[in-house]
Formats: sequence, structure tokens, C-alpha cells
Amino acid sequence: MLLFLDIGGGELVLILLVIVMFFGADKIPEMARGLGKGMRQFKDATGSIQREIEKSITESERNIRENEPAKSVEDKKAEEPKTPVAKPPDSAVLRNSVAQKPEEEGK
Repeated sequence: MLLFLDIGGGELVLILLVIVMFFGADKIPEMARGLGKGMRQFKDATGSIQREIEKSITESERNIRENEPAKSVEDKKAEEPKTPVAKPPDSAVLRNSVAQKPEEEGK
């Protein structure tokens, strides 16, 4: 735990000695209890927040799954590719138009 602070054994002893001199040996257990209670309250609060976030995520995922099938059927109908009408090549169009002109003229 104290590795990230880069505190050695001698430095830790010096810090504890200063705390004992400053607060007295009688106050240290009370301070430790208060620190423990504070850490416990902090841990409970963060756990509560984490549970609320997870609950909200699961509810939103469930809502998405419940609404997805109805939307997917509608979306599939809207997204179905329509069969494209194949255009005849230009040469076939020209042959048909040339072939139809004499018949129209004869009428």
C-alpha cells in the first residue's frame, strides 16, 4: 500500500514517532477508529454508486432487447432491397424502337 508513496522503513518509523509525539498515545486508537469508519463509509458509498450504475446499465440493456424485436421487423421491411428492374442494353432498345416505327407509320 505504501509502495506508491516510496516510503522506506526508517521514514515510516519517523512519521509514526512524530504522530505519537504530536497527538499522544491516547489519541492514536481513536484516530485509527475514526479513519477506519471513514474508509468504510467511503467504500460503502462507492459500492452503492457502482451498484446503481450497474442497475441502470442492465435496465437499459433489457429495454433495448425488449424493443429490438419489434423494431427489427419494421426495419427489415423498410430495409428490404427492392428487386431492381434490369434495363435492356442500349442496342436492344434501339432495335425495338426501329422495329416499332414502321408499324406505327403503317397505321
